[in-house]
Amino acid sequence: MGEALIAARGLQKRFGDFVAVAGVDFEVMTGEAFGFLGPNGAGKSSTMRMIAATSSRSAGELEVLGRDPDVDGPSVRSRLGVVPQEDYLDLELSVADNIFVYGRYFGIPRKLLRARIDELLEFVQLTERARDRVDTLSGGMKRRLTIARSLVNQPDCLLLDEPTTGLDPQARHLLWDRLYNLKAQGVTLVLTTHYMDEAEQLCDRLVVMDKGRIMAEGSPRELIERYVTREVVELRFGPGEAPSMAARVAPMAERVEVLADRLLLYTDRGDEVADEVHANGLSPASTLVRRSSLEDVFLSLTGRNLTD
Repeated sequence: MGEALIAARGLQKRFGDFVAVAGVDFEVMTGEAFGFLGPNGAGKSSTMRMIAATSSRSAGELEVLGRDPDVDGPSVRSRLGVVPQEDYLDLELSVADNIFVYGRYFGIPRKLLRARIDELLEFVQLTERARDRVDTLSGGMKRRLTIARSLVNQPDCLLLDEPTTGLDPQARHLLWDRLYNLKAQGVTLVLTTHYMDEAEQLCDRLVVMDKGRIMAEGSPRELIERYVTREVVELRFGPGEAPSMAARVAPMAERVEVLADRLLLYTDRGDEVADEVHANGLSPASTLVRRSSLEDVFLSLTGRNLTD
C-alpha cells in the first residue's frame, strides 16, 4: 500500500435540513480495494459522489488524487473511472461504439481509442459482441461493458457503486475476477455494496456506515474479530418457541440474539455449545455451527430493521 489517494476529514453533506453525511474521516490508500458498507440511506452514495467530484461537500476536508475536487473537479474526474448503480448505456449503439463515444469525451485520439477499445473488450470478455447493439446484451454483459467504458481513460482509481446488484452468481463471480485483475494492475478500487460476501472477497479495508456516520473501520477479518465471536450457533425452533428458549441458552454464549424462528448464540466454542444445548434437554428443529461473517458484524452495528 502506498500513500493516501483519497483523504477525508470531518466530511459532511447536507440537503437542506437533512444530513446525509455527518462528518466522516477516512483514507483510501493507493493500490487497495476500499469499501463502503451500509444500509440504504447510510450516506454511501453521497460520499461517492463527493469523491467523484460530481457533488460538492457541505463542510469538512476532502482530497482526491492530491487535489480538492470542489476546486479542481475536471482534473480529478479525468483521472477517475466511475461505475454508477445504473449502467446508462446507449442501447441503440454497438458495444464498441458505446466505449468510443465515451472515450472521445476525454479527448483520446481516434486511432489510440480504437486500439484501447479492443483491449478493453478482451479484458471484459466481450470481443465477440463488439458490433452487437447493447440492447441485445444480458444484464451481466451490460455491467461488464460499463466497467470497460469506465476504464477507457486508464484511471488511477475506479469508483464502483453497487457493482453487481441484480446479477446472477455466475456473472457476479466473473465481474469479481475482472476487478481482482484490475487491482493486480495497480488500480485503486473504491466500492459500495450491499453484498457481505462481495465485501469480504474484494475489500482490503472497509467502513461500515449508518445514518451518515462511520460505525467501524478495518479489514473484514479485523471487524469480525472486533465485533463478533469466532463462531455462531443457529438454533431453529417452531413458530413462537424461540423467545421462550432464550433465557435457557443465555449462560452458554457470550451473546444471544432472538429472531422469529431461531436463536443465534455467539461464541468461540461452537461445537461445545451445540453439545451443551442438547445436553440440557433442548430440542431445536435444527442446529447449525458456522463461522462468523461480515454480515454478523453489519447486523450487529446497524440492526435488523429495514431502512427506507
